[in-house]
Amino acid sequence: MEQNEIKQLAIVSGKGGTGKTTLAAAFAALAKNKVMVDCDVDAADLHLLLQPKILMQEKYFGGRSPHVDLDKCTQCGLCTEVCRFHAIDNGVVDPVSCEGCGFCRHICPEEAIVMEEAFSGDWFVSETPYGPFVHARLGIGEENSGKLVTVVRKKTVEIAKEKNLDLILIDGPPGIGCPVTASLTGVNLVLAITEPTLSGIHDLERILKLSDHFKIPSMVCVNKFDINLENTAQIASYCKKNGSRLIGQIPYEPKVVEALVQRKTVIDYPCNEVQGILLKMWQGIEMTLRGEA
Repeated sequence: MEQNEIKQLAIVSGKGGTGKTTLAAAFAALAKNKVMVDCDVDAADLHLLLQPKILMQEKYFGGRSPHVDLDKCTQCGLCTEVCRFHAIDNGVVDPVSCEGCGFCRHICPEEAIVMEEAFSGDWFVSETPYGPFVHARLGIGEENSGKLVTVVRKKTVEIAKEKNLDLILIDGPPGIGCPVTASLTGVNLVLAITEPTLSGIHDLERILKLSDHFKIPSMVCVNKFDINLENTAQIASYCKKNGSRLIGQIPYEPKVVEALVQRKTVIDYPCNEVQGILLKMWQGIEMTLRGEA
């Protein structure tokens, strides 16, 4: 890669539990001159393998919640009547039920309700044995995770420019919702991790269609491919038909689970067969990012 040319790789999956974070951590151990970011802010776990040392912590205010001025409130009951979530009763707000839509503020004749920024979680800049790492922790039951993904990705780009790094390695969230869209925007390559199950195939098709929508080149890796060779063949056929390169097939290997239990990446644990496959995959990904494949 040319100096100062920042490439971005997003590792995603249509469903959870396919091994996405396991591969992201392995590539973090293999890649050079990079910064990592965990965009699965709803259920972040890449930090468990990278073992970061936190350098900076910032609060994230991503939602809004109503605050009632009880001196102005006449308890007319209008807010209670219009709230479809049953989150306010004569000026008393139930923060668990409230969705932050702000309709109560608009309807209040006394202007007794104001919408205030709500604390939604924290985001961090850390150092790891593999390089700088940006991650976040969304509060329990909090929403607007797509906005938080945008925050951590923006910070990651700043770090890459500041430290003259040429790769951003993104551990993306599962699914195809708002956090995934925020994770994919502007990336150079998508690596979709799947498994040879019916749900894995279904959700792989969804994530590849999303990648195609944003016109992002995609690659596919089948994890635990040998648990159902018929479904693996179906995935390979789908990739060939739709122009997605099947870059790797990883067998089921109990040592991978052992590595995770020890909080180690697969590269840092004796999993020789899987390590060889991952190394070959990473070489192919690097060549693609450099435009050589």
